[in-house]
Amino acid sequence: MSNIIMEVKLILAFLFVSFLSVNCFDLIERRNGAINASYLEEVIDAQECDRQVKVIRENALLLLQFADAGLRTPRGILTGNTIDLGNYHQCLGIDHQLEEMHIQGKYCSIEVPFDQQLHLPRSQDLEGLPFNPNSLRVDNATMKMMQQYDVMRRLVRAIGGDFNGLDLGARSSPENPLSTSVFSLSVCVPKPCTTEQAITSLLFNVSQIGFNYTDAYCRLPNDKPWVTADFVAVSFFAVLGGLTLISTCYDIGYRFVLNKDVKQMSVLYRSFSVYTNGEILTTFKSVPGTIQCLDGIRTLAMLWVIVCHSFSSEPFVANPIDLYSDWLFSPKALWITAGTMTVDTFFTMAGVLLVYTTVGKMNQMTFVKNLHWFYLNRFMRVTPMLGIAVLLQVSFYNQIADGPYWVTVADQVERCRENWLMTMLHVQNIVHPENMCLPHSWYIAIDFQLYVISPFILFWVFSGKSRTAWSSLLGGLLVVLIISTGYCFYIDLPGGALVPSRLPEFQRYYDLYYFNTLTRASPFFVGLVFGYLLHVYRKKRLNIPVFVAMIYWACSAGIFAGIFYFKYRIKQNDWDNHFMDNFMNSFMRPCYACAICWLIIACVHGYSGPINWFLSHEYWRLPARLSYGMYLFHQPLMFTLNATMVVPIYFTVERYFFKFLAYVVWAVVYSFVFTLTVDTPISVLFKMLMDAAKPKPPAVKADKKVDEDIPEKLREVKSEDNVPEVMIVDTKDVKPKTTEIHDEPQTSKNLQIESKKDPGDEVVRIDDTGILRDTKN
Repeated sequence: MSNIIMEVKLILAFLFVSFLSVNCFDLIERRNGAINASYLEEVIDAQECDRQVKVIRENALLLLQFADAGLRTPRGILTGNTIDLGNYHQCLGIDHQLEEMHIQGKYCSIEVPFDQQLHLPRSQDLEGLPFNPNSLRVDNATMKMMQQYDVMRRLVRAIGGDFNGLDLGARSSPENPLSTSVFSLSVCVPKPCTTEQAITSLLFNVSQIGFNYTDAYCRLPNDKPWVTADFVAVSFFAVLGGLTLISTCYDIGYRFVLNKDVKQMSVLYRSFSVYTNGEILTTFKSVPGTIQCLDGIRTLAMLWVIVCHSFSSEPFVANPIDLYSDWLFSPKALWITAGTMTVDTFFTMAGVLLVYTTVGKMNQMTFVKNLHWFYLNRFMRVTPMLGIAVLLQVSFYNQIADGPYWVTVADQVERCRENWLMTMLHVQNIVHPENMCLPHSWYIAIDFQLYVISPFILFWVFSGKSRTAWSSLLGGLLVVLIISTGYCFYIDLPGGALVPSRLPEFQRYYDLYYFNTLTRASPFFVGLVFGYLLHVYRKKRLNIPVFVAMIYWACSAGIFAGIFYFKYRIKQNDWDNHFMDNFMNSFMRPCYACAICWLIIACVHGYSGPINWFLSHEYWRLPARLSYGMYLFHQPLMFTLNATMVVPIYFTVERYFFKFLAYVVWAVVYSFVFTLTVDTPISVLFKMLMDAAKPKPPAVKADKKVDEDIPEKLREVKSEDNVPEVMIVDTKDVKPKTTEIHDEPQTSKNLQIESKKDPGDEVVRIDDTGILRDTKN
């Protein structure tokens, strides 16, 4: 029984490591434009191969180079390692120009089945060979322990969208699992040779001894062609760099060379200035009315996302059996395995901010008439940075590095080139979710879709009647819960991806539940309800008895503990409770959202003590502003860096946590650069567009005598402040606003929320954190 449990755990270990990773074997069955497959076919020449092999066999140094870079037995077979990557860079670095031929290395990956029926000569006849097929022979006990590789391989194929050989209704391995379980080995061969011709000529006769294998993929130097996407990307970033340089020079020259008044500077000309945008990004102002704890919650949630992806994106490890049987399914790993709840924090904050920053600032008809600006504002907030991430994925990530596992990056690049439009339209979780351009961008799509349907609730909230507002908010939440609950019980899916008793259903779990807008909507609607509650008590304290507050804290802690225990329990081999799976899929996310909302309310109204001090500290503000970019850029960076691995690494929590810190640094750098050069300029330009769309106020002839009586201070008001302001709120939970130049779009005179009757009136503004604040003009 213990052996069976060990086998199941190892299956899950490899599935966990492959989570959100791309199946490298997918490249075998279909061409990939990111790697020049036709070039690999064109170089094959059997006669030239024979000539080069003859020269190599007579040259001890050349023979040693090919042998040293190629085929060998994986190290750590008894701990579950079935992969040997050879020496990728050494193989492709072989380049010898002789008088009659040019000898170059070609790196190939092959799959060798476990159940080899070899007709081997005497062992002493094989001694001295660089690779001895006898070394792949393992005892029966080890063979039995490694049977789960077949299930792992089929499930990894399913992650890549290949369901061939995957029976979603199956709960066990095939009768002879070793028939499809393989070692993944690497061989270095001369450029014009096939792997069979090279192995037969340099090592042993493949057909004579019955050595069976399948070619996976081959790589050559400079086999990644430049295509249209690469030229588009280079052109775009060249133009962007030029605009940034010119705008920055104008800004600095105006300020420090000409020493002119900054207020007279052209906002358009300085919109791409690194100096101005950097000043905005790193300048913080504390204004009453801000929900400051959201900065800390947002940042910590983002770090949780990155650390979970750091552990789950590794393509392979050297000791899968040892580490995952002791760690992955134990309580020690819950902080990783329960990380799928993190994104619900962002959905909850989105709902809170959407209502909190809009209610009471406009009426129903004003909102309906300007609904197009409402949607356009949101689209322009989330799409530019997403477009940058897509452009990097379709081009630069494929060109900047290389490695033996680069087919994962190549496959992701090709998927992005084929499905980039669905991503830019924010429907990638609906249209071909198995081939998403950016695997983690499903969250952006659902967030935008929830924003699109939010006016059905906001329309009634803007009625100005408390009863109507509460009825619409609670009614909307109730409808979502009823429909999603019925749907969850109908599709009957496991409570997570890693459920041993229901492994084959994991692909359906992602497509039908995890990426589904309906099943992920409840935290957003919970946020809408609590956002209205925060609005009602915006200017007065919510009085809660200490004992009741303690009960709320206990309930919140109980919700978190219950979810964590459920996530632990479903990973045990004896779990098979369909009702509880469906029940938790229906209600654990809205309950989690309620716990997060209580945390927010407790911080705002003084029931959290040091927790509010911690979450509201100034040091969270910069990472909170960069969090949207960090979310977009961190996972493609992981794919790229992991694909450069040349050997399977030995797993320890400390090693992976160190990699997590490295990913955070890189994500911050990328986010900072593109926030300065893309996000902030687009926000400024969009604001200018909204200003241009406003009808100009009718000219009023001023009485000169009266004007002279007005104090000078009251006449020194910026021109844009002379027009009634409009507040279209920003609710993007992980993307803070990065400009403080009146970043709320102004649509028309009809959309005014609060007119400034005199310069001393209070005006509602949205600051750079995306949170509504009341500021003195």
